[in-house]
Amino acid sequence: MKTRRLNVAKSLSVVALLASGSAALAGSPDGHVQVKLLATAVMPDGKITSLDINGVGVPANSQSKADSIVVPTIAAEYFFSPHVSIETICCVTRHKIDGRGPINGASLVAGAKIIPATIALKYHMPLMGMKPYIGVGPSYFIFFDETPGATTRTLGATRLNIDSHLGAMVQAGVDIPLHQNGLSLSLDAKRYLLKTHAHWYAGNVEALRTRHAIDPWVVSAGMAYRF
Repeated sequence: MKTRRLNVAKSLSVVALLASGSAALAGSPDGHVQVKLLATAVMPDGKITSLDINGVGVPANSQSKADSIVVPTIAAEYFFSPHVSIETICCVTRHKIDGRGPINGASLVAGAKIIPATIALKYHMPLMGMKPYIGVGPSYFIFFDETPGATTRTLGATRLNIDSHLGAMVQAGVDIPLHQNGLSLSLDAKRYLLKTHAHWYAGNVEALRTRHAIDPWVVSAGMAYRF
């Protein structure tokens, strides 16, 4: 009998623990934590702002343009108060850069992956049941797996390096509550401001160096859950 009472007590303790855990994660429109799963369109510029080393004879007034891509994005946000929060995002994008103007159609960068490490301070302004916001913060663009394009390889490029660089971000968006359980529709637009250098090497010799304005527009839509 004593053993049975102990088992019942243990079972009740486990149920209480699970219940408390479920309550802690229960959705709430006023919770301190919000996570978002988004579909994100990344639309960089990538234009050349200066030609610093030109050992391959790139024509004057040559330009470039990076391609756009849609990727899944995860965002995590912590609310210090109903109006102030801090947010970070996680995604990896891959872009190529082609020539414009006198080098129209030239393949300059076959592919470069980017992690935009971003922290945003956001201000929320509840309005008519919706939750619009604005935000600003630093962003460190990490470039990796850079590959020279077919045209630059033909000109002798064997290696490409794009400098990781610190930039800035501004954003505006709105969370539209769908239910009192903390579920919302989220719409967001960001503009990043970032300039960086691309270096093409022939062996160990830097044959071409260009400075680019990446400056992407980043537009997202998806679901948010606050708890």
